[in-house]
Amino acid sequence: MITRMRLYAIMLALATMTAMAQAQVQPYARPIDGLAHRILGDRDTLFKFVCQPDTVDYFVIERLNGDTGGIPKRYDQKIRITGNNDNSLAVGLNYYLKHCAGIHVSWLACEPIELPSQFWSPYKPIRKESLVKNRFFLNYCTFGYTMPWWKWEQWERFIDWMALNGITMPLAITGQEAVWYEVWKEFGMTDEEIRGYFSGPAHLPWHRMANLDGFGGPLPMSWLEGQKELQKQIVAREREFNMTPVLPAFAGHVPKRFAEMHPDADIRQLSAWCGFEPTCFLNSSDPLFAKIQKSFLEKQTALFGTDHIYGVDPFNEMDPPSWEPDYLASVARNIYGSLQQCDPAARWLQMTWVFYYKRKSWTPERLRAYLTAVPQDQLVLLDYFCEKTEVWRTTDGFYGQPFIWCYLGNFGGNTMLVGNINELEKKLAAALEEAESNMTGIGSTLEAFDVSPQIYEYLFDRAWEKQPDVQQWIADWSHLRSGNRDHPETWQLLNDSIYKDWSFYGLGTQLVARPSLEGHGTYYTKPYYSYNNDTLKSICKAFVTRFSLYSIGKDSYKYDLVNLFSQWMGNRFMDIRNDFTAAYKNRDINEMERQVEIANQLFADVDTLLNTHPSFMLGPWIEMARDWGTTEAEKDYYERQARTLLTIWGGPVLNDYANRMWGGLVKDYYARRWNLFFEAVIQAVKEGKEFDEKAFGEELSKFEQAWTESHTKYPVEPQKVENKIDKNIPNWHPTYRVAAMIYERWMKQTK
Repeated sequence: MITRMRLYAIMLALATMTAMAQAQVQPYARPIDGLAHRILGDRDTLFKFVCQPDTVDYFVIERLNGDTGGIPKRYDQKIRITGNNDNSLAVGLNYYLKHCAGIHVSWLACEPIELPSQFWSPYKPIRKESLVKNRFFLNYCTFGYTMPWWKWEQWERFIDWMALNGITMPLAITGQEAVWYEVWKEFGMTDEEIRGYFSGPAHLPWHRMANLDGFGGPLPMSWLEGQKELQKQIVAREREFNMTPVLPAFAGHVPKRFAEMHPDADIRQLSAWCGFEPTCFLNSSDPLFAKIQKSFLEKQTALFGTDHIYGVDPFNEMDPPSWEPDYLASVARNIYGSLQQCDPAARWLQMTWVFYYKRKSWTPERLRAYLTAVPQDQLVLLDYFCEKTEVWRTTDGFYGQPFIWCYLGNFGGNTMLVGNINELEKKLAAALEEAESNMTGIGSTLEAFDVSPQIYEYLFDRAWEKQPDVQQWIADWSHLRSGNRDHPETWQLLNDSIYKDWSFYGLGTQLVARPSLEGHGTYYTKPYYSYNNDTLKSICKAFVTRFSLYSIGKDSYKYDLVNLFSQWMGNRFMDIRNDFTAAYKNRDINEMERQVEIANQLFADVDTLLNTHPSFMLGPWIEMARDWGTTEAEKDYYERQARTLLTIWGGPVLNDYANRMWGGLVKDYYARRWNLFFEAVIQAVKEGKEFDEKAFGEELSKFEQAWTESHTKYPVEPQKVENKIDKNIPNWHPTYRVAAMIYERWMKQTK
């Protein structure tokens, strides 16, 4: 006789197989073969992949051919990579590419993979084993700040990157609104009510975390269908590479209309988040909670399958209805119980950001009650912001529950040079040694993809390296980025002198901050850096004067040029603003106008530089958003969403949270804001008045709102640039030419 649990397991397996079959089918013997071909093209024939299962994740890299006349042939020999599964084989391939062949595979589809003319073969076999079982990646917010407009082209490249870097637990929350649509329809809500409850696409992460409802809605039905089909492809490919996608589950967030339809249900309002209207929370002890959970998980499993681990995050950045320990324990106990009644193999994954963010409220008594209410090892915790605060150290190791040590690194997609590999290594090494009993993995919870990719790549390399040499790793990274080993000291200086600060929310240069005479115009942005900008200036100089002609042709070198120069120039703008303010205090109109001219030259130069590389351009972001539209009205709707998130965000307090130095955004948004400000201040001086910054802020809000509703076209391809500075500068790639022009124009200035 088949037991109920056995029958349910069979149903889950069949649903998972169905979801995988519906996704794109790989025409390769193994997933690793398809990945190798996507990266290497016809050069993939140099590699042979052998799977030998084991109880640990490992890989071995070795030459297949022997000596030729006593002298080993070093180039284009067959390479055999052996590993316990396709994920480990991908890590082995990536190790070879990075450390033997000098090939970097970026996480962005817009960045090309540049292959050498010959492949270097290692003399001796290379074997590595993973130090941890789990390697987690992503954050709810990443699906808003980086991924909202992605289609399969971007996702395929990114999943390849995750496999190459050994990710085993990716957050997989795309397409869940299609599931919720069917759930709320089952509970009697109308199409209009349901889609009006959802936020717009860019703000869905915060709707999913119960922070807001309906902002930017109603959500088009075409979006629901498109995201549903995309999620089928995503989870199928992730599973091919032995990843365990973390799918969502019900945490208690219900529509206001649902609350009105069920007046006797135990539904309470949570505390308001960032000025938005409070959302509704169904107490987990109410019988409706388990019914909603069952409906959601059954429908989700039918569409996407399951791997029996679910992300559930009640009370993100909000106060629960009660702080009584017994109440908190009941919430956790009932949430887990609702999962297990649907899926007996269920485990619960929760981010611990809220325990850091509201650390004064989550006292040891409350947190212990909440965490220990779930059976041991059935609750996996993401220690979310370990570079800043390791919560496991302040909670007796989460009272024994397993956790994953995570590096966050970026808030809102702010384009700032932050992160400290040296300090990251110290913290991570200590955690690996001291938390061995219940630290089950390493991960990253970045809010958006960063302009400091080396930090994340080091983190996941570290999962396979017992005794890392940070300085050697940086030297290898320099080679990877520039294509030669001539000047590792430049990257060493950059790593040791510039990459010193951790990220924090609202970080940005003065250029992207809301205009003000002193300080910064809003809570976000916070112009801050602790290094000497002249040191960054010297590094920028080295990047345009030391590296070879081969380097100048590499995309990664161009990326670094844009990244470093835009940061240096963004920092430089603070001096210009301060000089303008000093001239204002002296009522020196001539000097104020002179500083405005300098500022506008800087704006123009920075924007021109940014528009030479697709990773720093506004145009692709907007065009990808518009591409989801099935009508012109939908295209305009998605564009408004894309513009809003980057600028005013929504609500009264999050203006500029997602600021970033992007071509087009600098010229048409940040520079125009500053010029409106400069004009108003100069006019006040001409009229003999004090400048009213508060009144100006109200006028500035009108410009900001109007910009989000505009439809100016921005380039989607890197722009060519006429050399107007020095005709002796060769006409190499536009990025190098603009960096060289900036070098000639700005390097000799004292500030």
